[in-house]
Amino acid sequence: MLPAAAHGVALAGGPSSSSVSVCRAAAAAGVNLGKPGEHLLDGILDCIHEVTAALAASAGRMSDSAYRVETAPRLAQWRIDSLSSCAYRKSDPFRIGPWNWSAIHTYFSSSSPAPLYLSVERNKQVLIRLFPEASALTRERPPIASFVISVVSAAGNRRTIVHPGICDKQLKNNDDFVWAIDTLSTGKLIIDVEFLDLKTVPPSVNTSTLPASSLSNLISFCVCAPKQYSHITMFHDHPCNWGGEPSSIWTGNHLPEQAAAAAVSSLGRMLSEGILTDITINATDGSIGAHRAVLAARSPVFRSMFSHNLREKELSAVDIPDMSVEACQAFLNYVYGSVRPDEFLTHRLALLRAADKYGIDDLMEACHESLTEDIDTKNVLERLQTAYLYRLPKLKGSCMRYLVSFGKIYDIGDEFNAFLQCADRDLIVEVFHDILSTWKGF
Repeated sequence: MLPAAAHGVALAGGPSSSSVSVCRAAAAAGVNLGKPGEHLLDGILDCIHEVTAALAASAGRMSDSAYRVETAPRLAQWRIDSLSSCAYRKSDPFRIGPWNWSAIHTYFSSSSPAPLYLSVERNKQVLIRLFPEASALTRERPPIASFVISVVSAAGNRRTIVHPGICDKQLKNNDDFVWAIDTLSTGKLIIDVEFLDLKTVPPSVNTSTLPASSLSNLISFCVCAPKQYSHITMFHDHPCNWGGEPSSIWTGNHLPEQAAAAAVSSLGRMLSEGILTDITINATDGSIGAHRAVLAARSPVFRSMFSHNLREKELSAVDIPDMSVEACQAFLNYVYGSVRPDEFLTHRLALLRAADKYGIDDLMEACHESLTEDIDTKNVLERLQTAYLYRLPKLKGSCMRYLVSFGKIYDIGDEFNAFLQCADRDLIVEVFHDILSTWKGF
């Protein structure tokens, strides 16, 4: 290593002013100048190398942060540190409500197609757009936005420009919101979008059939500046054709469903954990604790029992001698809203009898629908008898069609003969009437 004098550095008289400046800058940046006693020039060269690397890393960090949009629940803020003329910039995506949004670059081109984002262009103007990315969901359920957007020019004298505001604007394509700003200086810009409301139109179809991915939507934030824009340009498309009126995503429309689910869960726990039970249901082979108020609310028969001086009220017990404890548990689980599909299917006939006996119409209909779905040669005659007994026209018609129209009556000849020996006379007459009517059609 050469001595310091060979490098033209005068150590005796102290370091030069430029050396001091570099050293101070390096110290402020936390750069190591070397151990005491090392030659100063070598330390300075090492310092310059480390400072250059640190500045490059810092530039990379600044580059990353230049595309980041900071958000609060209803506020998005994009800080553009340096907006030069004829530039284009796109932000990272950000989330407001259920949608993902983006803020987009700045570019200069009066003929280039606008990107599908919120964009900024700059030449003599700054052009701000807000629109959703093209997708099936955007076409079917575009967001309907109310917002206030402002631009702060932080170069020189701070200047704020505020848009008058947008109310219930459907954002579906890149021309739905355009804001052209004249005479905005280059340099640092801050773009604020404060969403006052975001609405969507409820679907008129069964959303359970839609994939989960279709419930989110990409929307973008973009600022641009072509020459020809000198005024606010807005277009309003026809409202989307989904069912119902637009409703705000922030009005808590989901709360009734959440509250109902929590209430049903609590009712189920009341039954399963026996919380403060005040009535006993006696089945053929066991007993279950229940609650008078719940039973009375679900069944007019139970309500009458507990409202009058009947045996059930005095003894705080209800006897159901024609149900097993498993079927009775399934019945109570349905009443409390916690029935499992497997236990419902297993005890459908018992549940149908209980629904008819205690006047629970929704359970009656559920059993009716379910019993029509799996008719076969093993159960068709039992289902036919059940349909006649409980006056279930759909089930009865399905059984008769299965037996007669599809000719399955020939596959169960012996069973059908035995059925005729014990079935109700009126039912037998109806069966033969349908058979004759079908044969006449051939």
